[in-house]
Amino acid sequence: MPVPVGKRSALALVGAAALLLVGTATAPAQPRPHGIGDWSSLTGDKGGSRFAATEHRITPRTAGKLTLKWAFAYPKSPFPAKSQPAVVGGDIFFGSPDGKFHALDAKTGASRWTFDLASVDPAQPGAAVTDAPAVARGKVYFGDSRGYLYALDQRTGKVLWAKDTETHASGMHTSSPLYHDGRIYVGASSSENVTFDPKYPCCTFRGHLDSFDADTGELAWRYWTTPEPKETGTWPNGVAKYEPSGAGVWSSPVLDERTGTLYVGTGQLYTGTTGDFDSLLALDAKSGAVRWKQQVTKADTWRLLCGIPDNEGYCPGQKDGTALDYDIGATPTILRVKGRTLVGVGQKSGVYHVFDAKSGAVQWRRQLSVPMPGGGLSGIQWGSSFDGTRVYAATNWGNPGVVYALEPTKGDIVWQTPNPADGCTKGGAAKFPTVCKLAHTPAVTTSPGLLYEGSVDGKMRVYDSRDGKVLWEYDTVRDFTGVNGLTGTGSSLSGGGGAVVSNGMLYVQSGYWPGYPSDHGNVLLAFGL
Repeated sequence: MPVPVGKRSALALVGAAALLLVGTATAPAQPRPHGIGDWSSLTGDKGGSRFAATEHRITPRTAGKLTLKWAFAYPKSPFPAKSQPAVVGGDIFFGSPDGKFHALDAKTGASRWTFDLASVDPAQPGAAVTDAPAVARGKVYFGDSRGYLYALDQRTGKVLWAKDTETHASGMHTSSPLYHDGRIYVGASSSENVTFDPKYPCCTFRGHLDSFDADTGELAWRYWTTPEPKETGTWPNGVAKYEPSGAGVWSSPVLDERTGTLYVGTGQLYTGTTGDFDSLLALDAKSGAVRWKQQVTKADTWRLLCGIPDNEGYCPGQKDGTALDYDIGATPTILRVKGRTLVGVGQKSGVYHVFDAKSGAVQWRRQLSVPMPGGGLSGIQWGSSFDGTRVYAATNWGNPGVVYALEPTKGDIVWQTPNPADGCTKGGAAKFPTVCKLAHTPAVTTSPGLLYEGSVDGKMRVYDSRDGKVLWEYDTVRDFTGVNGLTGTGSSLSGGGGAVVSNGMLYVQSGYWPGYPSDHGNVLLAFGL
């Protein structure tokens, strides 16, 4: 149940006056107002459509003429380039792997301001932004890898508030914030399941979805996805075992404004067998109360130790086949179809699920890829798109990954286009055959007549959404000179989100796992006509 959370001593609500933070300096006098073609949050709207409905410059007739307008290069970092940008009022907002957050002119890449995450709680260094920001009412909201949530002034980049939202040392934000009616909604995941150390007393993190006051950062409610972990014995080496744990919220929430219902997906358990793992949750946005929930996997207890040799006793699900890693990491999509409201979501198992938005009753399911042994990399990783006519989704390591167009009432496949077979034999990826995969990690994006999807082969592609034909392709596995004076190198197209289409421009982050070897960091690329 959603419950108010007691404050711990490490929680901090910090006003701008208390921080020694300064952004750089060429900002306009006032925040630029939102425009018709803006993309202000992860999915472009509150309902998760990832559809740039007003885009009229990039069309099926002009998409082939897209050219690179500017690049922004990152310093070399162990973190991937994962912060999908927001574009509002002529500016672009995004985080970088080196612990900075940037605002640039969206057309030219000229700097507006830069914010350093290390200025907040310097005792916890090494923070990175791995989510997409949300821009609303003159503020920019985003989270970081430490579990902090920020509200910056859209004009200057100064901190309005910053709060450590996590009671667990490994907690972090991969979920992107959603703004609605004075509240920020965001999920929490963790890195606790990726430790290789068998001496670690696994595990005590439990996922949650939070609602915060957008003006102050005060917590309104929290929904926990598992009961509180209890010590239940020991691992084979005598280290304490805790369960249940996990069910992190890697994905981002969406909202049906007509009913005030939030929808969000959850991940697998780390230990134990109980909780809202691998589930789609429908919650009351004001109170956090459950309206319905659908668990799409009967059992799924997985952590990184499940994928390595000599894990006997440390991964109980390995023998009985319940160590699946079948998260719902994808953001849901609200579908208005023939007078009905449905909600769809993809899963790492390769299944696309569609439910009645009011009752949670299953409407249809479609298996789009066959699961890989020992993990869910073959499936739908980060999100789908809906243009009012069709649902679009892409599978990742599906051997090959495939882009699909689906009819929304029954899930019939309208067309399917495999990752082009030459993706790993031409361009920059051809030099790294052991790295390259014909796979789609990013979420799908659409605009009228077009679909945008990137690949692990390093190619960004634009498809005709009527028939799936590739209209434009750009190889990002190369060096770029950034507008910020650094050299960057493209790589696998980034997950966490996907392409952003706004006012005649296409923006993509290039740099994700698996990464192509380079002495440079990754890049944000901006294309236009």
